Amino acid sequence: MSMNNSPNVFLDPSPNRFQVNVINESHDNNATPQEDADPPHYEETSFTEEAHSRHRISHRPGNRALYENFIQNGDTVKSDGNLHPYDTHSNTYYLKTFGHNTVDAVPNIDYYRNTGSITGAKMNRPSLLEIHEQLAKNIAVNPGSIERVTNGDGTPGDEATANKEEESKGGFVKFGWVKGVLVRCMLNIWGVMLFIRLSWIVGQAGIGLGVVIILLATTVTSITGLSTSAIATNGFVRGGLGIVVILLSVVVTTLTGGAYYLISRSLGPEFGGSIGLIFAFANAVAVAMYVVGFAETVVELLQSNGALMVDESNDIRIVGSITVVVLLGISVAGMEWEAKTQVILLVILLIAIANFFIGTVIPTSNEKKAKGFFNYQASIFAENFGPVFRGEGFFSVFAIFFPAATGILAGANISGDLEDPQAAIPKGTMLAILITSVAYLGVAICVAACVVRDATGNTNDTVVSGMNCNGSSACTLGYDFSSCKAQECRYGLMNNFQVMSMVSGFGPLITAGIFSATLSSALASLVSAPKVFQALCKDNIYKALHFFAKGYGKNNEPLRGYVLTFIIAMAFILIAELNTIAPIISNFFLASYALINFSCFHASYAKSPGWRPAFKYYNMWVSLFGAMLCCGVMFVINWWAALITYAIELFLYIYVMYKKPEVNWGSSAQALYYVNALDSALELTAVEDHVKNFRPQCIVLTGGPMTRPALLDITHSFTKNNGLCICCQVYTGPRKLCVKEMNSGMAKKQAWLTKNKRKAFYAAVAADSFRDGVKSLLQASGLGRMRPNTLVLGFKTDWRDASAVQIENYMGVIHDAFDFELGVVIVRISQGFDISQVLQVQEELEKLEQERLALEATIKDNEFEEESRGICGLFGKARKLNITKRVTKKDSSINTIQSMHVGEFNQRLLEASNQFKKKQGKGTIDVWWLFDDGGLTLLIPYILTMRKKWKDCKLRIFTGGKINRIEDEKLAMTSLLSKFRIKYADIKIIGNINMKPNKESWKFFEEMIEPHRLHESCKDLTTAEKLKRETPWKITDAELEAFKEKSYRQVRLNELLQAYSRAANLIVLSLPVAKKGVVSDHLYMAWLEILSKNLPPILLVRGNHKNVLTFYS
Repeated sequence: MSMNNSPNVFLDPSPNRFQVNVINESHDNNATPQEDADPPHYEETSFTEEAHSRHRISHRPGNRALYENFIQNGDTVKSDGNLHPYDTHSNTYYLKTFGHNTVDAVPNIDYYRNTGSITGAKMNRPSLLEIHEQLAKNIAVNPGSIERVTNGDGTPGDEATANKEEESKGGFVKFGWVKGVLVRCMLNIWGVMLFIRLSWIVGQAGIGLGVVIILLATTVTSITGLSTSAIATNGFVRGGLGIVVILLSVVVTTLTGGAYYLISRSLGPEFGGSIGLIFAFANAVAVAMYVVGFAETVVELLQSNGALMVDESNDIRIVGSITVVVLLGISVAGMEWEAKTQVILLVILLIAIANFFIGTVIPTSNEKKAKGFFNYQASIFAENFGPVFRGEGFFSVFAIFFPAATGILAGANISGDLEDPQAAIPKGTMLAILITSVAYLGVAICVAACVVRDATGNTNDTVVSGMNCNGSSACTLGYDFSSCKAQECRYGLMNNFQVMSMVSGFGPLITAGIFSATLSSALASLVSAPKVFQALCKDNIYKALHFFAKGYGKNNEPLRGYVLTFIIAMAFILIAELNTIAPIISNFFLASYALINFSCFHASYAKSPGWRPAFKYYNMWVSLFGAMLCCGVMFVINWWAALITYAIELFLYIYVMYKKPEVNWGSSAQALYYVNALDSALELTAVEDHVKNFRPQCIVLTGGPMTRPALLDITHSFTKNNGLCICCQVYTGPRKLCVKEMNSGMAKKQAWLTKNKRKAFYAAVAADSFRDGVKSLLQASGLGRMRPNTLVLGFKTDWRDASAVQIENYMGVIHDAFDFELGVVIVRISQGFDISQVLQVQEELEKLEQERLALEATIKDNEFEEESRGICGLFGKARKLNITKRVTKKDSSINTIQSMHVGEFNQRLLEASNQFKKKQGKGTIDVWWLFDDGGLTLLIPYILTMRKKWKDCKLRIFTGGKINRIEDEKLAMTSLLSKFRIKYADIKIIGNINMKPNKESWKFFEEMIEPHRLHESCKDLTTAEKLKRETPWKITDAELEAFKEKSYRQVRLNELLQAYSRAANLIVLSLPVAKKGVVSDHLYMAWLEILSKNLPPILLVRGNHKNVLTFYS
């Protein structure tokens, strides 16, 4: 392909979008060139930082003169020295820029950013239309056609620069996998349970079952971690703190809510919305749990020093309230402070854990022995190995422990703040689970091997000589704690929540560790809950919650969400009982984990090509097992709480499904819908058609479905939930314009059907003529067994004024439908179907109304500015007066336009277009089943009576018969309908159908066809032949005479319809068939006109003469 540009265009030193470098790769300038054939031209499109400019070529030294011989008007030519610039054996050159002389673009990551995003900026590659048209017309490259950014003007080359500038200003807070995921997960997992409940848990369950509890929780979290990793690595996870990033020089907001995103973007808004609320609530309650754990420790210290403020419970409430206020301040201060705090807390936590293990090997004192600590003793290990449940059971203890394992999503919750979420989340999460699980097991086993279950704390409670120990390990070690059986002791695994502090080498370090674990977990939850909630609100799934979507500051902090989380946390802090709060959290977190695992399974099962996780160490069946395990544990822990949780989920699911939010996330549910639909369609193809399963599957020639709503409504009445309905439109005219208009309107018109709850598809074709387009639709529409069997079209009311070509096309469509063995339904209503002019007027009025509102807003803004300027407002009054005058004129023009359109706004046409949307009152559907077409004429009205809007209408059956056999004909029809099991109100046998119509009716018919008659019998033979050649579409006298009886019948039928069915809600009448090539188009249109004139809505129906009704079971 050549380009009509002169060499100076390419040699222009200005920046270029397609930069071409001629490179000399040969070192042998005297090599013999090949002249037989040109080697292929290898081209490459590169996008430089100089994005919007013309073509430029850079040369190596000494190559310029040679290249000037190479380029002539954009074409490659041979040089005078027989040197070809693409010669591979001599001075070899190639175009470094692939894509020179074309608008085609090479693969570029920028084209794939923010795909489907509404708010995000993205670069658009050239459209297929642009490439196709440009190549076809050999037009020069448009410099600006490649790098276009929606919602902005930036270019890819600007991205790195912008990012660096933003980072230098401190606008970014990005974390690696250690600081962003590992540290956060470890801190969140090592929460309140590690220091103040793990000893109690192992005391209740014993070492054996305690290990089982830890491993069960680890199993749940590990499977969930694998599922999370798979989902998180299937593309970039939008999540985290919603920081503002610079992408393509346009400021966009990264959405938040890692765990919520994992579920919603995988399973869709129905599951995502419900679990998002539950997960956010669980995190808010978790803040209360961790703060209460912290407050318990503080109150223990106050109690040991005799400094209680009120009493134990109220002191927990007071300390907890103060603590959550301080944590809220840290969180609101921003992520940088929060991240630094987390690292400090982790260091303290690690030191405290190490301090505990060191303390277990330091020789114990008599005071500690009295409190039950004896260092490592085999007898204590053996005694504590089995369970001793006191007021608890295995699963109730598990429910209290499980929140200790729920920090695994701490990294995913801030995925938007990670440098590389796809690598960081799997690595950091799984390593955190491993490290924390080992730590839990180590602490549990060690503490249970060192400390007895009950101890008095009294150093004088030693063993008296001759005393029988009865297997008590404390007794064998010289202490008598038998009094604990009669009264409750304060020390030991079962009684003292601060056992780890006692065992440790330096007690205050454990206290610091408790503070670190509880505060870090509380801080992480306090950050996570508002972020998840903000993400949910931004998606606008629950419109009432959109208030909480607003963010503040450079990091888009959800301050409103913080306040809501603070209120929820305060409410649960007032409970002041850790063992009550923990099971509530377990329930909600298990529900969240169940759905995360199910999301992974569902995405794998759907086999969508878009499911390509980079993390390969997962299995769909393991994920399904994890989901079932979570559900099972929920019910075992507390069946009624599990039922309430799932009832809430179900309610929220149904609510979202009913509201149908306008989101499209490419969820696995969508993929599975497609797979199921495809499988069902294929299975259906293998099933033979049977008359019992026949249903009308209709092609409806509505054009744009919004332009003929009544035609769609009546068809939808007998296809909804029952058969296929395809609204079809044929575009005729210049092909380029037609295809462009068709492609741009496809999604809009299908969306209109969906919005208006019409269970129908939209299809369009571009064709040379209306008939050709419909013929294509009749042949190609549908899929397998779901293919149309009935054509529905409106009656052409303007046929008398239409051109012969239009009538021929309309009639040709009917003939083609019969040729393809489709049934035909022609619908006529008094006002016609097309309301496109009304829609156009409405659209104009809406635009004018929008302009009026915009002007009013401008006036208000100006008034506010004038008032705010104070003394300057004196000068503003004159301008305000001018604006008001202009607006007044505008308003008057609007009113003039509105009054002008009142006459055009055909109210009766609008009412007619809505008549089938309304519930039909009591009345009749009159079925004139004159010809046996297989039963379609009877089936359609029967289906209508099954619909809610038509159920009050009764069927009246009219058919023809002999005058002397009316009773016999009636009995025969009664028998047939009873066998068909079709209920009817009355049967009427018409015996005088073949009578001549009255003179007035026939005269009207003759006057109607008069303009379309040839009248060849009144002219000489030559003139008659000439007229036939010039106007072959006209009705000849011979034709009219040949079909006079049939014409009489149509006129007579109208008289009978006027007599019997004028008050019917709907008439269904057998459609007469015109012999192709025998009956002229205008005569047939006259028959249809006279048949349906001045009647209620009428359906002219003709089946394909194959049975659609049967009386066999």
